[in-house]
Amino acid sequence: MEIKELTGKIASLTKQIDALPKGYISKKTIGGKAYYYHQWSENGVKQSHYLKDGEIEPLANQIESRKKLQEQLRSLKAGTHGKKESGAETLKCTLMHKRTPVALIVLDSVTGFIQRVEAVYAPEHLPIGIPVKSGIADRAAFNDWWTDRSIPASRSGIREALETLQISNTKMLLIRCYGLSLSDQYWICPEGSDLKWEDINFFHNDFSDDIGDILFGEKKKNGVLNFSTPDSTSDGNLKKRWKIIDGKRCLIKGGSNPFRQQPFNEVIASKIMERLGIPHVPYEVVWDKGAPYSLCEDFVSDSTELIPAWRLLQTKKKSNSVSIYRHLIDCCESLGIEGVVPFLDRMIVLDYIIANEDRHLNNFGALRNAETLQWLGMAPIYDSGSSLGYDKMPAQMRSEREVVCKPFKNHHAEQLKLVTDFSWIDFSALADVRSIIEKVLSDEKTVEYIDENRRRAIISGVERRIEKLRQFASVGSLQQADSTEDDVIKNVAENYVQKNQ
Repeated sequence: MEIKELTGKIASLTKQIDALPKGYISKKTIGGKAYYYHQWSENGVKQSHYLKDGEIEPLANQIESRKKLQEQLRSLKAGTHGKKESGAETLKCTLMHKRTPVALIVLDSVTGFIQRVEAVYAPEHLPIGIPVKSGIADRAAFNDWWTDRSIPASRSGIREALETLQISNTKMLLIRCYGLSLSDQYWICPEGSDLKWEDINFFHNDFSDDIGDILFGEKKKNGVLNFSTPDSTSDGNLKKRWKIIDGKRCLIKGGSNPFRQQPFNEVIASKIMERLGIPHVPYEVVWDKGAPYSLCEDFVSDSTELIPAWRLLQTKKKSNSVSIYRHLIDCCESLGIEGVVPFLDRMIVLDYIIANEDRHLNNFGALRNAETLQWLGMAPIYDSGSSLGYDKMPAQMRSEREVVCKPFKNHHAEQLKLVTDFSWIDFSALADVRSIIEKVLSDEKTVEYIDENRRRAIISGVERRIEKLRQFASVGSLQQADSTEDDVIKNVAENYVQKNQ
């Protein structure tokens, strides 16, 4: 298709889309009666309109038509911006931070790596941890950030998914969705494109299920795939996908073989945090084709963003004599992030109670305003599933010999010594922890994965650790002097694929 013809089609589609209603239809049940509402966003403000009986079906058809036209538009735009440069396929893009142009970058269209950073327009808006010297951004650090943004190659089932999609690596998925995420406001705008944040961001616009379906092992559908999805920028090694449920952006995440225990653990951890007054992301268990998944709502909004602890650590050079724990606090204090030590106290205590094995540095972080760049504090605790002996037999769970620890120390007993204050812990709130866990694991569908022997081992382990914690706290803070002894060396996510092969 010639450029002139392509441009005309894009303009025509845009006009058709603008004439159709945006948003979605939500349902509320009050007093046993169903009420339907048309909900959408206008200039960042949520709007709602009550729908009468005769208005529901016509509106639903119009919204569906808009979705299909948007898919066509994205496909057309995605095919217009590749060009040859020095014999190699490259893509020149502007890295955007919401509506702010940040840097001009050149991507390799084969590998997905950043070849060059040609200009920096707004250094203050660069991703956290990318240094700039004399106006030049560090390309290696830029690529580290870009790689972290893509699905890890160790993700369960990713090899098969890439084969189905006929794509060489996960960074190419990243390019196809313009780098858009539901964790922050960064994206790439191809040179010559008229794309706008308002039209493509996933916080306000619908997105495709095509890639999520394939990542979950479903067969490829007939027709052209729509790559517009935040599933291409989700990190972690367990299967996961985003869905829009009643207008809310929700993350659905699986568990690893053989017990698929992580979804249940997320719920147990969130209920323990609720009892202790620890800010956290609530979870629930949902089922699909007989398998359990955890579900949580996105805690990042269209104006905020999550900055993982790993990125925070890149803002200052670490001395070999300084521990990871101390270095993180120093970095946060330099950035002006408040409440870091009390947050870490609570995270460490929680992880001790649930015997969390995978609280790596990309599994917690801070929140900031994407427009003002103001730090809002530490993010609520999330992603606590790799805990409670998730991959162990009951006998191993009782011995606790093989329980590892992150992000600061290799062993929970040592990490617990970093806690500065235990006075906030209300042990009476955990007196019925047994019933809390039993309620989560009592569903009849759960028995296929968590039998009685396993359930007893989980409960006794939690009760035992709470009692040890009580004893530890009774003697007051035993915080150790800053030391690198027993510091975690490999601070990365657990590779479940390797473990289960």
